[in-house]
Amino acid sequence: MSRHRSGYARRTAEHVRGRHMLSKEDQRRFEQITRNLRESDPAFFARLDHRAKGHRGRWLMLLTIVLWAALPATTVLAGPMAGAICAVVLVANAVVMWRFRRRWL
Repeated sequence: MSRHRSGYARRTAEHVRGRHMLSKEDQRRFEQITRNLRESDPAFFARLDHRAKGHRGRWLMLLTIVLWAALPATTVLAGPMAGAICAVVLVANAVVMWRFRRRWL
């Protein structure tokens, strides 16, 4: 068995890794379909968009909690200045998340 992939296998692997998920023509068609869907049924499209935002918000919230939990270890291992900087960044993150909470949740 050859160590080098055939052209087909290489192209298939690129599709799997996300380099070229759709051809240009397919991408154009997909964008046309989504544009038509957005125009014909905006309520359905808004529900789909809202679900995607909710998932992003949950991951961002989980990341924030993990970083707050890691703050004491960061302070001990990297010093009080690094801990203070991390705390300021996390407080700013909490303020932004609270301000735009409807967008995240």
